Amino acid sequence: MRAMILAAGLGTRLRPLTDHLPKPLLPVAGVPLIVWNLLLLRRHGITEVIVNLHHLGHLIEQTLGDGSRFGMRLTYSREPVILGTGGGIKQAESFFLGQPFLVINGDTLLELDLGLLVGFHRQQGGMATMVLRADPDADRWGAVEVDRHQRVLRINGRGTQEKGRTGTRMFAGVHVMHPRLLQTIPAGRESSIIEAYVSEIAGGESVFGFDMEGYWSDIGTPERYEQAQKDAEGGRLNLAGRSEAGRAEIG
Repeated sequence: MRAMILAAGLGTRLRPLTDHLPKPLLPVAGVPLIVWNLLLLRRHGITEVIVNLHHLGHLIEQTLGDGSRFGMRLTYSREPVILGTGGGIKQAESFFLGQPFLVINGDTLLELDLGLLVGFHRQQGGMATMVLRADPDADRWGAVEVDRHQRVLRINGRGTQEKGRTGTRMFAGVHVMHPRLLQTIPAGRESSIIEAYVSEIAGGESVFGFDMEGYWSDIGTPERYEQAQKDAEGGRLNLAGRSEAGRAEIG
């Protein structure tokens, strides 16, 4: 399976840290954030990865190169105008060769068994699988409602009108999807992949939620960035392995 890391964001909430360094290169325990994600992918056998670039993207490309130092092959999708999660994935569509692929937000740190995720996706046979997590602030992040069969019914209150008992989760920034999800996304225009999900769910397509319970952090604010540093230094997260990450340290 191939994967995409979304790394084109502006990182505005982390300024001034991101004025001269793109957020994916901010170090956590001395290792760039995006490298943690690359090592997570490689640990689960995913070595063909595309990274989209916009804000200071040349620095990401200079740092990572062709990926060979990580035992991977990296491709870059450059966005002169930022395309958002929908448009960004759409632009990279040919890279996926018509097969299901995995997407991970470049500003997220998490411990997740990607093998279990992919196995769940294949077993369910839906158009896509969103990694979800329980959070008391799920509504603030964007509530994802699932039924007892883990089928996603609504995102931010939009989707199907089906009634019944549901559970509320938040989207953890990782998903597996079939390229047919991209068919209705306009090329070359900014859009959100969530809009595509809502449209397909409303049209009767099956999207499933995969619950995760391990470490997760969205590095979106200075406070969360500082906490992630403390978590790594305190041993709360192992991710792809501290020794392995240490060998990948940029500097």
